[in-house]
Amino acid sequence: MAELPDDTHKKIEQLSAIGDELAERFQYSDALAKYWKAWDLLPEPQTNWEAATWLLAAIGDANFLNNDFKAGRDNLTNAMHCPDAIGNPFLHLRLGQCQFELGNHDQAADELARAYMADGAQIFEDQDSKYLTFLKTKLEPPPGGWGDEQKKPWWKVW
Repeated sequence: MAELPDDTHKKIEQLSAIGDELAERFQYSDALAKYWKAWDLLPEPQTNWEAATWLLAAIGDANFLNNDFKAGRDNLTNAMHCPDAIGNPFLHLRLGQCQFELGNHDQAADELARAYMADGAQIFEDQDSKYLTFLKTKLEPPPGGWGDEQKKPWWKVW
């Protein structure tokens, strides 16, 4: 795979870092502007570059966190055409969450199952419990359980 010129890669990383800082401060519109500016630096076709994967992941994440589930779905779907995207637990999680919020439950179940299969229950740890609860209604439990069961304190074991 071809590599981006160093100066282009550096500019993309700088813009992305600024976007990340803005997103951490819940300034999603400003973050998205930085991410898209970085995207515009990618040579055509943009989806051929590894940087496209993480830029679209950041864009889709900002869309999701800003409750723009349609844009999140669209951007994360586009990310799946980029290098190393398929099988990425985070991308599948966010895409599944966007699909869930849009009422596309079959697609949500598929994406959330991919996230679970790639990373187990821990991918859902910092997420609203509704996503794993939903997934459990769509799949048979894996051997050994879902892996999210609370361990009983030692004094309640006997």
